[in-house]
Amino acid sequence: MLARLILSTVAILITARIMDSVNITPWWVAAIISVVLGAINTFIKPIIQILSIPITIITLGFFSLVINASMILICAKIIGEPHFHVDGFWSAMFFSIILSIVNWVIHQIFDPPKNK
Repeated sequence: MLARLILSTVAILITARIMDSVNITPWWVAAIISVVLGAINTFIKPIIQILSIPITIITLGFFSLVINASMILICAKIIGEPHFHVDGFWSAMFFSIILSIVNWVIHQIFDPPKNK
């Protein structure tokens, strides 16, 4: 679990470095963001996904991008302005997309293979 936290923290730092519209200061706040975002994705996101099934179906799944961006904005509100700043909804959406890609790449490289 600690390894996943570290990998997610690194992914957040890399994504924030790629995007000018997202600021994380100081660098160790990325670990807090990783924990808060994990908690939001565990407890809040499933409820919102269930409630938004009709619109997600109508939009062929693209509404899930809106949900992901909303989770980033909620995390930014919880962490607070001086430490985690996202310029707006579109920045949050692109941040969530890039974070997903970076997170996937990092986990493919560093996660040990699972025994089957």
